[in-house]
Amino acid sequence: MKLIIKVFPEITVKSRPVRKQFIRQLSKNIRHLLREITPNFSLEGSWDNLELQTPETAPSILDAIIQRLRETPGIGQFLQVCEYPFEHLDDIAARCLEHYALQLKGKTFAVRCKRIGKHGFSSMDVERYVGSRLLDECGAAGVSLKAPEVEIKLEIRAARLFLIARGYQGLGGYPLGAVDQCLVLMSGGFDSTVAAFQMMRRGLLSHFVFFNLGGRAHELGVMEVAHYLWNRYGRSHRVLFISVPFEQVLGEILSKVDDRHMGVVLKRMMLRAASQIADKLSIDALVTGEAVSQVSSQTLANLAAIDKASEKLLLRPLIAQHKQDIIDTAERIGTAQFARHMPEYCGVISVNPSTRVKVERIEHEEKRFDFALLDQAVQRATQTAIDHVLDGAGEELAVEALSRALPGHIVLDIRHPDQAEAAPLQLAGIEVKALPFFALNSSFAKLDPARQYLLYCDKGQMSRLHAAHLLAEGHSNVRVYRP
Repeated sequence: MKLIIKVFPEITVKSRPVRKQFIRQLSKNIRHLLREITPNFSLEGSWDNLELQTPETAPSILDAIIQRLRETPGIGQFLQVCEYPFEHLDDIAARCLEHYALQLKGKTFAVRCKRIGKHGFSSMDVERYVGSRLLDECGAAGVSLKAPEVEIKLEIRAARLFLIARGYQGLGGYPLGAVDQCLVLMSGGFDSTVAAFQMMRRGLLSHFVFFNLGGRAHELGVMEVAHYLWNRYGRSHRVLFISVPFEQVLGEILSKVDDRHMGVVLKRMMLRAASQIADKLSIDALVTGEAVSQVSSQTLANLAAIDKASEKLLLRPLIAQHKQDIIDTAERIGTAQFARHMPEYCGVISVNPSTRVKVERIEHEEKRFDFALLDQAVQRATQTAIDHVLDGAGEELAVEALSRALPGHIVLDIRHPDQAEAAPLQLAGIEVKALPFFALNSSFAKLDPARQYLLYCDKGQMSRLHAAHLLAEGHSNVRVYRP
């Protein structure tokens, strides 16, 4: 099999040194990726394309090569071709007759030719000559330039003829490693995963930082989607997954900050922590999945207040995208299946959030915050190479859910205190205790180990994740209450 790999069109308009750098990086990336599939291939470069050839014939290997190329940043398209030398137009026509005679009988067709190099004929001359020969000798129904039943595509480069058997669309963008690095703030939802993909497609090595508000099970979910993105679109380079334990930071915000400003303050704390981590890794840019006015913390006034928490360049690739467009992209790149089951903890903080915060008021609220907790969270952050992030994390955490609480059970209402106060959970004959999710992990060990506890929240996601975390920690007396 021979493939002609065409680089992303934007690369072809770069200056000569930049173009050479990008194509050199793309060649390096392709070689690294294909060696995992087969050692039997050759890759040669030229000014605007690469030629890949392999003697492999097994369909599984050829399919794996094609799929990997389709998901490699920097490739605009690639063509599966048959290559022949030629001297005259008759040689070109003879090869086309050899390949297409049987297909053309009784059908309309068109010949498309692209020519590179110096020749005594034009591309249109080739199309007319080859088309007339095929029409005379193949029993074709006729020529149709607008809607042919069979399209014959040729490329001529110097004294070489390429008959194009099939074309494939590439991912586009720039080769990974040809641009810079960035640190993507990952929640695992639709927005952050699509934002990460957009940066990877633009050629940036994208490391992932996750602020853990929901225990081990939520962390595993984000690890899985980050690993998926890397494995599918960025496998040519190793990047890092950093997990920052942020439950105590969140608890401090919930206890010290006015309800209307919690969301903005939390985002500012995340930016501060991400900036410290980026400094250690010599990364100059942070990336978030925020879009204008999608939620209360993403109005222009609130985004401006959030920006002031860090001096790092903050990139928001989705800033003007609609939610449905983001979801459609997540479906296309394969992250939607993860995002649908990933809770958005940031959205459960404020009951009545402000949409036009004042920086002065935010700074006043933050004066009550114990910043030592933020520093401790950064110090306790774990850093793992993305290719090892799932090592030992594959065990399924089964959580039992009960639709009825029985006498003797204690139901722990882990909702935010404002939610619990607005709609108290009352069960006849059953003891109910309020224990907010942000305090659950630190307080559960103090409860009576002889009792059975059922975790409750409105949608069941947080209770399931926290129950899974407690089970993983060795607490066997916890289940989920899901009426």
